[in-house]
Amino acid sequence: MIRKIEMSSGREITGEEMDIIKWARSTYPNLSRSELAGTVCELIGWVTPAGDAKIPQCMAFFAKMEAEGKLDLPAIKTRQAATRKIARLNDADMLEATDCGDIELSIARPGGELRRWREYVDSFHSLGDKTVFGSRLYYFIRSQGRDLGCLLFSAASWALADRDKWIGWSAEERKARLFLVVNNSRFLVLPKVRIKNLASMALSLAARQIQSDWKREFGYSPVLLETFVDTEHYTGASYKAANWILLGCTKGRGRMDRHHDYSLSAKAIFVYPLRPDFADVLKGLKPFN
Repeated sequence: MIRKIEMSSGREITGEEMDIIKWARSTYPNLSRSELAGTVCELIGWVTPAGDAKIPQCMAFFAKMEAEGKLDLPAIKTRQAATRKIARLNDADMLEATDCGDIELSIARPGGELRRWREYVDSFHSLGDKTVFGSRLYYFIRSQGRDLGCLLFSAASWALADRDKWIGWSAEERKARLFLVVNNSRFLVLPKVRIKNLASMALSLAARQIQSDWKREFGYSPVLLETFVDTEHYTGASYKAANWILLGCTKGRGRMDRHHDYSLSAKAIFVYPLRPDFADVLKGLKPFN
């Protein structure tokens, strides 16, 4: 019989879902409580009918489990409340060019840099600055001191049929080593930037440096990148030019839909191996560091 834990909100958590919660806590130890709650909501499908994560309810459940000694949680962080400023970017903040100097990726650090990154993405990306899950790295695409665009890498999708079949790993292998797959969850070239091959150059740079950056920030190196392209609006040409591999399409349910409740447009699935033996690493046949 499946063990269940009754919650005050009426949600029941199975023993399997408790294992997923503990897996997320151990796999992403640097997340705050709210970030952990967002990640857990995505993994176990704890969402509203509109698909929004039920973070307050999840955090209340965390507190209950912590009080009963069933869950070890990160320390509570306090911060000053701040009003989030909407970006007001004019032509002087943009770069209109057909050529430029060397392209580089720089990590957007907490503070002014990360606020600027969020303003760009919230203003100009179709998905905006919505919550992403797990460990994450925010990058600026830059040249000669100017911001050209933004990249974000975060946690991979929990289950993805075409990807999992292509890797050839089992559900247990995926559960044990999913953290070694990283999702390119945002990619933005700023308006008025017109630089030939900029997008594919930025993706190639990311593939070359993300292993060392991720290891420095989080203590290990990923072995595979993934992303989704909405083919109703984009062709994925930049990923193809950067040698990413097209695997197929999602089922049109979205990352949060573990229970087949929500309908979204299907997305093209692209992946990029970061080392030749990535599949052996993901299946546990070789060490990852």
